[in-house]
Amino acid sequence: MSLWRTSSIAFCCLALLGVAALAGLEAADRAYPPPLEKARTVSAEVLDADGQLLRAFATHEGRWRLKTTAKDVDPQFVRMLVAYEDQRFWQHKGVDPWALMRASWQFATHGRIVSGASTLSMQVARLIEPREGRSFNAKLRQLARAIQIERRLSKTEILDLYLTHAPYGGNLEGIRAASLAYFGKEPRRLTVSEAALLVALPQLPEKRRPDRHLKAAEAARQRVLMRMAVAAVIGEGEAERAAAVAVPERRLQLPTHAAHVAEAALRKQPNGARHQTTLRRPIQKALETVARDAAAKLGPKVSIAMVMADARTGEIVGEVGSADYFDASRSGWIDMTRVSRSPGSTLKPFIYGLAFEEGLVSQETIIEDRPADFFGYRPRNFDMTYQGDVSIRQALQLSLNVPAVRLLDAVGPSRMMMRFRRAEVRPVLPPNEAPGLAIGLGGLGVTLKDLVQLYAALSNRGQPIRLGDGIQDQPGQIEGELLLDPVATWQITDVLSGVLPPAGAVQRGIAYKTGTSYGYRDAWSVGFDGRHVLGVWVGRPDNGAVPGLTGYGSAAPILFEGFAKSGVATTPLPRAPAGATRLAQSELPISQRRFSLNSNGLVSAVVREPAPQIVYPPEGARVELGVDTAGTPMPLVLKLQGGRAPFRWLANGKPLPETSRRRINQWVPDGAGYSTLTVIDAAGRAASVRVFLD
Repeated sequence: MSLWRTSSIAFCCLALLGVAALAGLEAADRAYPPPLEKARTVSAEVLDADGQLLRAFATHEGRWRLKTTAKDVDPQFVRMLVAYEDQRFWQHKGVDPWALMRASWQFATHGRIVSGASTLSMQVARLIEPREGRSFNAKLRQLARAIQIERRLSKTEILDLYLTHAPYGGNLEGIRAASLAYFGKEPRRLTVSEAALLVALPQLPEKRRPDRHLKAAEAARQRVLMRMAVAAVIGEGEAERAAAVAVPERRLQLPTHAAHVAEAALRKQPNGARHQTTLRRPIQKALETVARDAAAKLGPKVSIAMVMADARTGEIVGEVGSADYFDASRSGWIDMTRVSRSPGSTLKPFIYGLAFEEGLVSQETIIEDRPADFFGYRPRNFDMTYQGDVSIRQALQLSLNVPAVRLLDAVGPSRMMMRFRRAEVRPVLPPNEAPGLAIGLGGLGVTLKDLVQLYAALSNRGQPIRLGDGIQDQPGQIEGELLLDPVATWQITDVLSGVLPPAGAVQRGIAYKTGTSYGYRDAWSVGFDGRHVLGVWVGRPDNGAVPGLTGYGSAAPILFEGFAKSGVATTPLPRAPAGATRLAQSELPISQRRFSLNSNGLVSAVVREPAPQIVYPPEGARVELGVDTAGTPMPLVLKLQGGRAPFRWLANGKPLPETSRRRINQWVPDGAGYSTLTVIDAAGRAASVRVFLD
């Protein structure tokens, strides 16, 4: 009985000691956890819309450490890695006792280390908490850390840490950085040769760097291939073919696309690991190449900016802030897509659009291109010559200055500025100045991004769209009124689509406009098809003059080359909406055959009668369309006051069948939606209202 009691007491003491030991280990585990949070510090990445890497930033220690998961890597590589480094990785708990016993026996019998016993978990412990030297205590600490890591993380998470932190020579850490630096590609699709090299390098990364020690890298890769063939991970023939592939001899630069957008992303979220943009890497890369090559031809100090956007979604798919971000001679660090500069003649289409919308002109209306004085403002054409009588279509295609100012004087500079606000674009006027006629020829400031946003509305049937790259701005629809009604938008598009391409360029089915600012400081070209819009700016960031710089000669060729090399398929321009047509000069009403201003700046000659005014339907009215008993739409009654008969009515830019001397008329609408009604009297004066028909 005494012996039983003694044994029981001894057992209880041992049990208590065991519990105390376990409690102590648990307390130590909690008190000294592995530095996993620090291990999650990775390089910041800027990605395109599809998740492809545009640019990465080194960590604070200067390391290229790109976050990587097993899903980011070729499965064949993972199989080769586990087979070579840690065959029982998926079974053990951080330490492989069989590997430890094998390594100890080999050391005892050979007197030297023949094979290691480090598991992937132990290697992760060493990578996230580097030891200063090789010692027995350091090895014990590594064993303990591996067990701690296994308690906290799943096997997949441990593998992810290895894939992110494994050393590959120099400041390269992780398989993604190594694959990009040595092969120029992500590790999702690796060849057997590439996978074997990436398995071999982390054991002795500095001594096996292929860019410095090519023979050592080849030998290490060969050992991996032989082991994989013996382990039946790959076939012998596959190993022989992989061994015959040349090892890369140089290290490539990691991607540095969209440098300005990337810098903006880092400023916005300094601690963010991944920054998603709307850019498309193939488009971005192509536009950067076009800009860099074009700048080299244009000469020193000249920079180029480009913005390409999807006019339906507002997503900016390509954004080049300068010809070369790293070229100090061209002030490459300045993002010229966001700098206000004089737009030259690129705003003229919107002047003509307002004139079309109000029914003041048609494409074949004759307008004078002769010297004119607008209360002291005397615009002159770029080439200092005048064409005389030209059609509206010719005036816009030739970018004549005097006709544009005549139309702007009729529609009003303030009204055009108000239209720009519908597209959330606010050009910069000179200090303390109201909008004047000079704004039609570039007498204000606008950014390339905003200019492209205006033209995106033309590609989008007059509907304003907010452009964004996902970092500096978010894309989306702009609620509210149209920038221009669909008929006027189509008229402008039809005219601009007829502009001849620059010399040597192939017609691509786009509508485009060029512009040159005063003093040859800025050259512009903006073009669009039915889906995409591209804008180009050329000039010096310091606002210096560039002799011979013009929109047509310098920017337009870049525009066409940008469209051609971007890889986007050309989308047909929008079809003509209901009521839109191009009338011959002989088909126009008398009041639209010639446009002129009197001495007071009013359309046509001075008359005693007051100008016409549409009294029904009133501006902005919502009118419900009625139907008769047979279901036929009822006509809409049109009423006006003032004006000189006869009157010509236009609905959405299309003349009604007959002129009338009465001030009451009727119109059968084509359908519901917004419509613009215009009346023109015998003196050429016009009035318009915009209504919504239910």
